[in-house]
Amino acid sequence: MLPLLCAAAGAVLAGARSLIAIGEWIDDAPQSVLGLLGFPADPLTGVRPTPHAATVRRLLQRLDGDALDAAIGAFLQARGQSSQPDEPPKLRAVAVDGKTVRGSRTATAAAIQLLAAMDHHGVVLAQRQIASKSNEIPAFAPLLDSIELVGTVITGDALHTQHAHGRYLRERGAHYLAIVKRNHPSLYAQVRKLPWADIPLDHRTRDRAHHRDEIRRLKVAAFRHLDYPGACQAVQIVRWRRELSTGKLTIERVYVITSLDVFDATPAELASWIRGHWGIENLLHHVRDRTFREDDSKVRTGHLPRTMAGLRNLAISIFRQNGDTNIAAALRHTGRDHLRPLTALGLT
Repeated sequence: MLPLLCAAAGAVLAGARSLIAIGEWIDDAPQSVLGLLGFPADPLTGVRPTPHAATVRRLLQRLDGDALDAAIGAFLQARGQSSQPDEPPKLRAVAVDGKTVRGSRTATAAAIQLLAAMDHHGVVLAQRQIASKSNEIPAFAPLLDSIELVGTVITGDALHTQHAHGRYLRERGAHYLAIVKRNHPSLYAQVRKLPWADIPLDHRTRDRAHHRDEIRRLKVAAFRHLDYPGACQAVQIVRWRRELSTGKLTIERVYVITSLDVFDATPAELASWIRGHWGIENLLHHVRDRTFREDDSKVRTGHLPRTMAGLRNLAISIFRQNGDTNIAAALRHTGRDHLRPLTALGLT
């Protein structure tokens, strides 16, 4: 089983998007590569036979999704620590967000939903499947149970601004940046009515990209009586966006509460983490959809949708740890030599 799983991971690192492509990569592998993967040799001929495509499919569809994601997360965390042993201790930002695997929908079952935790550099630390007829909220704590949270800052969307989540994170030694919207009316009113007009500007940025000019203004207010576990500060972000083609101007106000106090992080760091949360869409979800064509996949049997998502997370995260910013180019480079995926996995 282990050689076949390592081969599947290597195939995805080489750019395989489907079960057929995984099988073809294994069939094309030289005998030396099969040996490094651990495939046994025939005692009479010495040849290492490759498994049939149906065998590959049966194995991957029966894998325990929780066990696979836990193993991938542990591997990536260990790999990241070994590659940066002398990095000074600092707060690590981790984004939590969900994604629907659209191609897994059937006539009788809804598409599966996966909740992932990814650091702001693009490395997936954990993934968990959301129970059918449920949502992301009950999966939040189980997702993060496998991650060392001391010294981390957890970012999420407004759905995860839950008192239980804030309490859980503080008990685990983590900080949070929680977006406050009108779905929490009392908390929203409490934060919105702070005297923002009298609070000085703490941070300002101006960017021009995606055919628009954008100004972000951030103010921070220390406030010890917010109705949320461990909250120390409230943040107001005002975004001014002007479309360069039409001249249309939009102004948006966003409110955030955090357990970080004035000594834990600067306004510039807060601004970076708040904006960096949405990197999980660009660095993970967008890559799985566009580069790996995940939403086009019609894999639906057993645990296959989650298994394939986990293997894609593994490939993307390894490339991010290696410093690659263009995942498509990294896949092409790795796919030109059967030994390169094994090197990335530490098998050579």
